Amino acid sequence: MGQQTSQQPPGPPGPDGSPQDQQDQQDGQDGPGSGDPRRPGGGILVGRPFGVPIYVGPSWFLIAALITWLFGDQLAGVLPDLGFTRYLIALSFAIAFYASVLVHELAHTLVALRYRLGVRRIQLQFFGGVSEIEKEAETPGREFWLAFVGPLLSLVLGGLCYLLTRTVELETVPGVLLAGLTVANLVVAAFNLLPGLPLDGGRMLRAVVWGITGRAMTGTVAAAWAGRALAVLVLFGLPAYANAHSGGQRSGGESLLDTALAAVLAVVIWNGAGNAVRNARLKEALPGLGVRGLTRRAVQVGADTSIAEALRRAREAEAGAVVITDGHGDPIALVKESAVLQIPEHRRPWVASGGLARSLEPGLRLPVGLEGEDLLAALRATPASEYLVLAEDGGVYGVLAVADVERRLSAALARR
Repeated sequence: MGQQTSQQPPGPPGPDGSPQDQQDQQDGQDGPGSGDPRRPGGGILVGRPFGVPIYVGPSWFLIAALITWLFGDQLAGVLPDLGFTRYLIALSFAIAFYASVLVHELAHTLVALRYRLGVRRIQLQFFGGVSEIEKEAETPGREFWLAFVGPLLSLVLGGLCYLLTRTVELETVPGVLLAGLTVANLVVAAFNLLPGLPLDGGRMLRAVVWGITGRAMTGTVAAAWAGRALAVLVLFGLPAYANAHSGGQRSGGESLLDTALAAVLAVVIWNGAGNAVRNARLKEALPGLGVRGLTRRAVQVGADTSIAEALRRAREAEAGAVVITDGHGDPIALVKESAVLQIPEHRRPWVASGGLARSLEPGLRLPVGLEGEDLLAALRATPASEYLVLAEDGGVYGVLAVADVERRLSAALARR
């Protein structure tokens, strides 16, 4: 089914030196699951309404095939004269259903754009859709509306489809499709309104608790625990409900499918709730994260200087980084710590420092005053293991190692 849309602050750097995006806020999945915001797509680009790219993920084709099979089998009992054509009609239902999910996502997107939060992309995938919203709503009221608008549009679509069923015969192809879309949209709305992260209802609960307590983190924790309880309920309750609804007549294969889908859904909800808490804590830790306090002192050497000599100078200067300069003394590259560690000590006197360095691209130069989300956004823009830090006068202040940023964030999260 669907979840919500997701606002995503830049995440901490990964162990390989490239920043990781951790999603939080308005998590905007309208289906359990989330895309990787670092990737430009993650599927087939199908359009750019309002300037926001929409991608159809590979997993969508799997769920579309499943819907086609299940709905096609149901059509055999309602419209037995259709023959094989029923599967083409079932496929059209799957496409129409995901068009409804897209409308749900576009509702989140329009509100996010109205609040100037930015939207990276929308992705349609296995359980629904994901709106990747870049920033967190500034007030609980905005967060509530941003979450509620998606289920509201699904309710409206369900109501419209129901009204249209009154104009056609139910035992016809249009009647069956409209009835199916009515039920599907109402189920999506109801599921998304369940009060637990990462669903829209969880974001609404977070906004309510945030508004009452004045602390966004308190709202996140409350909604996350509600989401975990919901995951357990889905895991055991969904198969039990399906079996009871069928009067205990589910076949072994159908029961296995119910259990598998419930397990996948429960895992995604549980993980989404946990990630929401982790990323809320990350956001609380960001104000104390600044380049100035993390920068290593650096020594400057020529490219032909052996790495052994460069390290000797660094030890004498109590520095933790090496910068390569040209003949005019201007910095042109940074020696990569990971590359140095791969060189055996006995070979270091014969290895030039320039051979272990990365040239300074524009994104590898950071101002010393960079802090918080701006810092992590800069790391996202140009992934690397080291960055040159420039002082206010444009001179070399030192080197920022991504490993140090990651350690600082991990320590901040561990204390909370």
